[in-house]
Amino acid sequence: MEPENVLKGQMAKSIVKELLKRCKNRVYHFGNTAFFEQLTQSEKSINREGEIGKKISSIPDFLVVTKKDKVLFLEVKFRTDPEALEEELLLEKEFLERFWEAKIILVTCKEKPYFRILTPPYFSKEKREGWPIPVLNWLPVEDDPELKVNSKVVKEFEKLIEKYYL
Repeated sequence: MEPENVLKGQMAKSIVKELLKRCKNRVYHFGNTAFFEQLTQSEKSINREGEIGKKISSIPDFLVVTKKDKVLFLEVKFRTDPEALEEELLLEKEFLERFWEAKIILVTCKEKPYFRILTPPYFSKEKREGWPIPVLNWLPVEDDPELKVNSKVVKEFEKLIEKYYL
């Protein structure tokens, strides 16, 4: 992965974390990054492509406790082009969608809404004409009934996307 894309992805996670906290959600780092690196260094028998490796790799980025004390798993993805995520999600959905039942927030700078959310099931039954992959059920993040993200706060954070990504 290109260093610039890694940095953009990390920045997207930070932006989403602060956006959710501003809307009175409690957000805790959860993810696999440090854990997987430590584990694979000490346990050579763990293969990233094996069943256990895939489960560990699929650990969502955050654990979120909503204002109503509902606990959710949340994965954050940055993609300049949202369609670039579709094939990847088809491969990841076994664990991310079924095992973790994680919501996914996409941060994109291609067009508004810059913050989009998927709740399992990620894919609708319909297919786009001429495209073999089912359509993703993206919603603007402020339309998610559990996170209660305020559209006024979203507008503030959209300015950060425009400042740092465009």
